[in-house]
Amino acid sequence: MDKRIFLSPPHMGGNELEYIEEVFASNYIAPLGAFVDRFEEAVCDFAATPHAAALSSGTAAIHLALRIAGVGTGDKVLASTFTFIGSVAPILYQNAEPIFVDSDESWNADPKLVEEAIVKEKPKAFILTHLYGQSAKITEIAEICQAHNVILIEDAAESLGATFEGKHTGTFGDFGIYSFNGNKIITTSGGGMLVSEDAEAIEYAKKLATQAREPALWYEHGEIGYNYRMSNVLAAIGVGQMEVLPKRVEKKRQIFTWYRDLLSDVDEVSWMPEIPGSLGNRWLTTLTLQNSEPLKIVEALAAEKIESRHLWKPMHRQPLFDGATYYGAGVSDTLFAHGLCLPSGTAMEYEDVARVTETIRSVIC
Repeated sequence: MDKRIFLSPPHMGGNELEYIEEVFASNYIAPLGAFVDRFEEAVCDFAATPHAAALSSGTAAIHLALRIAGVGTGDKVLASTFTFIGSVAPILYQNAEPIFVDSDESWNADPKLVEEAIVKEKPKAFILTHLYGQSAKITEIAEICQAHNVILIEDAAESLGATFEGKHTGTFGDFGIYSFNGNKIITTSGGGMLVSEDAEAIEYAKKLATQAREPALWYEHGEIGYNYRMSNVLAAIGVGQMEVLPKRVEKKRQIFTWYRDLLSDVDEVSWMPEIPGSLGNRWLTTLTLQNSEPLKIVEALAAEKIESRHLWKPMHRQPLFDGATYYGAGVSDTLFAHGLCLPSGTAMEYEDVARVTETIRSVIC
């Protein structure tokens, strides 16, 4: 019987259980401990960023970035429309107004639309998503934000390990965030990281993430905080996962190459591009179809116990954001209508990828 193939399941590296046993032996289960510090240091060393705060999720990291940036009621926040809800929901947490910007041919945010929206709307911050592990045109966008004094928050939740001109995504803006959700390139089962060159901002983030407790002998609170810190147990998993991250990036890219080669003769298929100067982590292998319906392929794969899914439905099309301001010409709408995410778990072998592509061929060829 054929095994079930999941979209992007967790893949342990080998030392995670050993590190968890160390946590249990120390009895520093939660909330903090030595492995939280080690995990933060590992991410800083890997991404060449000076400061990091390990948190409960990538969404929590975005929320804290907005809070530290001073975003509040009535402020406008620009955001990539072609993304996951966790990227933009924190705008509503702060009672701010989301302004959505469309994609260009790279599938990521269009710098021209970014500048147009910034000039007209004067947002306080921009949440830029590096989609499906591929870098956006980050240097151009960073320059635009700097020129207009807009705080740039890089949502690199999907792109840990991706670079542009040798520099890691998440390290170009004022803040960067990473996610360690169960389906990401590495995982802590659930977790996130906020990074920045601003040491004071990261220290403030750590305070806010621990209920904004003041340094007193009793529980003293002068402002609203959150229960956003990562536990020592999850951080131990993260330390083990960071040890194998380069191998995971290499394998994700290999899986993409297998898909591309196996479907190279199928004109119906186009792949998410990798912009010049960048190296993506290919978190998910994604494609678009010229004429075929993605739903038929999703259903055919599901019948073979293979998980796939549509591309993100743009945020400006979500009922939650009905009536929100949007800059664009429907690029992300077209991608959603014609696009598909294929299984990309790093434990996949060539035979697994071939099984997926055979099913795709049965539908479109």
